[in-house]
Amino acid sequence: MNNLASPGMVLAVWISLFAYIGLIVFFVVRGSRRTKNISDYAVGNMNFSPVVLGFSLAASMSSAATFIINPGFVAYYGISAFLSMGVFLPIGTLISLAVLSKRFRKIGHTIQAKTLGQWIGIRYNSKGFTTYFAFLSLLMIAFIVLICVGLTQVLSRSLNLEILPTLSCIVIFTFGYMMFGGANSMVYTNMMQACLKLGVAIILLTSGYEHFANGVQGLLEKLSAINPNLSSAFNTESPLYRDFWEVCIAQFIIGIAIVCQPHILTRSLFLKNDKDVKKFLTVTIIVQAIFFLVVFAGIYARLFYPDLMANGKKIPLDGVMSTFVVGRFAVYIAVIIILGMISAGMSTLEGLIQSVSTTITSDLIKPLTGKRFIKNENGGIISELLMNKIVIGLLATVAITISYQQLISPDLSVGIFAQNGVYAFFSAAFIPVAFGIFLKEVPKVVPIAASVTALVVHFSVYYGRLTHYMQAGTRNPGIASALALLSSVCVGTVLYFLLRSKKTFIKTQIVPVINEA
Repeated sequence: MNNLASPGMVLAVWISLFAYIGLIVFFVVRGSRRTKNISDYAVGNMNFSPVVLGFSLAASMSSAATFIINPGFVAYYGISAFLSMGVFLPIGTLISLAVLSKRFRKIGHTIQAKTLGQWIGIRYNSKGFTTYFAFLSLLMIAFIVLICVGLTQVLSRSLNLEILPTLSCIVIFTFGYMMFGGANSMVYTNMMQACLKLGVAIILLTSGYEHFANGVQGLLEKLSAINPNLSSAFNTESPLYRDFWEVCIAQFIIGIAIVCQPHILTRSLFLKNDKDVKKFLTVTIIVQAIFFLVVFAGIYARLFYPDLMANGKKIPLDGVMSTFVVGRFAVYIAVIIILGMISAGMSTLEGLIQSVSTTITSDLIKPLTGKRFIKNENGGIISELLMNKIVIGLLATVAITISYQQLISPDLSVGIFAQNGVYAFFSAAFIPVAFGIFLKEVPKVVPIAASVTALVVHFSVYYGRLTHYMQAGTRNPGIASALALLSSVCVGTVLYFLLRSKKTFIKTQIVPVINEA
């Protein structure tokens, strides 16, 4: 382990970390007292303020990727990476969030859905579709791994610890407390984390103000002095941000679909009143827009480490921000930023653990075992809530195993691994959610065909190295996802209009003939 933090910083981080843990435990104990069944765990039973929920969702959406991993891409590849992740993806995401959340919530309350899979299955009257999405939710483990890796990078560097024990402690603590409080505690821990992250976002975004002494052009000239590609809108030397399609169009498409994740859309189900939706979305969008801009701190990191070297060693992409914070800031500021980075990871990790475990328990284990293991009116062995805790324990084991592998041997970044899994999930979920929200009579074959098409195209493009974008050693999952989404939209739209035309023909032509006969 290459020690970067001073003894004073290590001590300060330990003290603040224990205080942070104490606050988390307080909220978890408070929430667990109100959690009596799986429904309480999934969507809560408390009347949450729309402002609190808005901060909570923003905290959940802006993960360790936003604060820890993605700035590393910006540090490595410059302005092109910032435009991709800090401008075009956010535009698509925030527009989609505003459009989809309100109607998703309205339908979700009507059909009493606890998970995204249940929402889709009930909407299309197909239990098999719910089970299908329960299996797909396993892809979200890739996102869990990204967050665990990001948190490990931050804490191991700020405390001068080895990665495996650091990773194990993070997973055991987080997964352990999420076995209890669920939604009731998560909303308040997310609120606390969002407030801390907002302060950290402002510190990071203003920390490089001196680079703007000669305006934006002055900053670009500093980047060009290091490498001309860093100041360009498109970085032809990178494997991810080479042209207009890759930087702008593909990321905008992904942004539109990215909200179709279980820990994002289902947050609107926590609201108790329709009149609170507007305030909830306003708070979420404003706070989230600020969080998205944090990736620009990667530019400051590159100017601080022009050759990406620290203590004589190459800084790995996933370690850029944690190294920058430890090396750039005074102890008291660095501690606040480190806590903010931890909050960035924990807030999303909590949402993922809550949503994925609930989906596996309610939508996979319960129906596939014929309810023989889950207690119900006809018997059963253990309660659904206890089964959910067992699932969380198994997820923790998987998270440690895969995260350690990504820490010691990533493909450029754990971000690539996470994007491949997460992008595949929301590519498959987009048409079922969008058609379910905006169209009334949709034959179930339409969303099923569109969803399967998205999966097939995504993994075929990625693993088959289709298109010239995928020929480099490191492949861009965003290209695979954008093509999968476009293919899914085409298949779903064509099938919908074909089947609707067929249904109209049967009603107008065949039915009258039968009546006349």
